Amino acid sequence: MRNLALAMSVAALIMSAGVAGAQTQPNPLDVIPDKMPFDVPYGAPIGVDRAKAVIAAAADEAKKHGWKLNIAVVDSGGNLVAFERMDGAQLASIAISEHKARTAVTFRRETKAIESGIQSGLNYLTTLDGVIGSRGGIPLVENGMIIGAIGCSGGTGSQDEVGAKAGAALVNKGS
Repeated sequence: MRNLALAMSVAALIMSAGVAGAQTQPNPLDVIPDKMPFDVPYGAPIGVDRAKAVIAAAADEAKKHGWKLNIAVVDSGGNLVAFERMDGAQLASIAISEHKARTAVTFRRETKAIESGIQSGLNYLTTLDGVIGSRGGIPLVENGMIIGAIGCSGGTGSQDEVGAKAGAALVNKGS
């Protein structure tokens, strides 16, 4: 009995030392930035003609490479404005392309930033409502204001991102 009590005391000391050691590491989330990150104001929503042009640019880029993408454009409120499913694009990626666009506009950042955060250990990002941690969603910024976002899905994340960037380039000139 005495040995059991001694073993438990030693175990408790080891565990408390481990917990104390873990607490000495600073939490990067405790840093308070001087400015609000990703503080881009929302603007008037993108219209359907511009949204279709953004999709056409993304589809043209995908065609150059033989990729089959689903491409969605949402407005500044996250509402679907235009969508295209290229011939042969996988069905699962219909909803994913919309989700990427909606995440990019509501979180005011490329979905690649969320993917990178998750990969670097910021696992709390996976608990946020409406988030997708996969690249291919890019805000559309005109005159310093978010007017919508594009989301591409159907290829690898990097292929989706290339398509989305080609579409976003029509709006994001110099932004």
